Amino acid sequence: MNNANWNYPTAIRVGAGRVRELADACRVAGITRPLLITDQFLGSTTMIRSAVADCSDALGSCGLFDQVKGNPTGHNVAQGLLAYQRGEHDGVIAFGGGSALDAAKAVALMSGQSRPLWDFEDIGDNHLRVDPLGIAPIVALPTTAGTGSEVGRASVITDEEARVKRTILHARMMPRVAILDPTLTLELPAHLTAATGVDALTHCMEAYCSPMYHPMAEAVAVKGMQLIKHYLPLAVADGSDLDARQQMLVASSLGAAAFQRGLGGVHAIAQTLGALYDHHHGLLNAILLPYVLEANAAVLGPQMNDLARFLDLPRAGFSGVMDWLLGLREQIGIPHRLSALGIDDRDAERVGRMAFADGCSHTNPIRHSAQVYSEIFLRAL
Repeated sequence: MNNANWNYPTAIRVGAGRVRELADACRVAGITRPLLITDQFLGSTTMIRSAVADCSDALGSCGLFDQVKGNPTGHNVAQGLLAYQRGEHDGVIAFGGGSALDAAKAVALMSGQSRPLWDFEDIGDNHLRVDPLGIAPIVALPTTAGTGSEVGRASVITDEEARVKRTILHARMMPRVAILDPTLTLELPAHLTAATGVDALTHCMEAYCSPMYHPMAEAVAVKGMQLIKHYLPLAVADGSDLDARQQMLVASSLGAAAFQRGLGGVHAIAQTLGALYDHHHGLLNAILLPYVLEANAAVLGPQMNDLARFLDLPRAGFSGVMDWLLGLREQIGIPHRLSALGIDDRDAERVGRMAFADGCSHTNPIRHSAQVYSEIFLRAL
């Protein structure tokens, strides 16, 4: 028998044009003076200007903080918190890709805390240090179908001084309302649609392979992979395919809900490389996924036999899943090697040590050593 605590509390509004409900979603979440947090690129776009204007008209005010980096940092969170405090805001609109959403959730967390951010890193019982009443309410609108942070309870932030990514986690960091509007993803270029889509696939796959007890998350992961198998190639081939875009947003949220079961070695290495080299997280996951699966193959036989059937693959078992994965990456233009990103082997030993120490490694199907993580990195290189 197993004991576990499971949470899926976010209210989700799905459909084209539902961004127009943003002000109403804020009211439902108890927000009257929101701060919209997004990244440096989106801050100058029409979609953000319209969202700020609509909320200002309906609610009386809406601030904007648009200085989030591609891999958000502790400094970004501190800047966002200062903007939140100066504007006397009472809630956060997280608007953008996973980086913007993670930074916004961290700002919401820190809005009512007395301890520094890193005191809440997801280690042991650190979440008990959080004053839950000090976490501001959040409404989230993803503009990529990848991280699923709009329904997640975690935020991954780079500690620039230590050059490491740290996961901040608390159940009340889950947004109160998420709006999955596929029109917000229509301008995403094909290469980012591909990278973020395989990021969602990685969340589902690693959650599915995790040894943790969570049958609900396991089932959710399977549905996410079924959607991604069908709709990701369509979304990459035709970015205007609104149905494919919507289904990928749903799959992304399913992936984030699923990884309550844990992630694994792909994320352990990808988060390490993101901290060291500042590369796109989803693309790193997309490149690394088959190499980590191969390293875990010895214990994945039953899961892969089932997954090949669930995905209706032409070939059975682990080899059938790997054939599909490699074919998908080829079809949507994912590089097969990390060297395509300009990464070399000079930090191989350090990468192995950091990946082994990363919290995601603890729910990998095999507890690989630091040396094995170095070897996986070198094979992927």
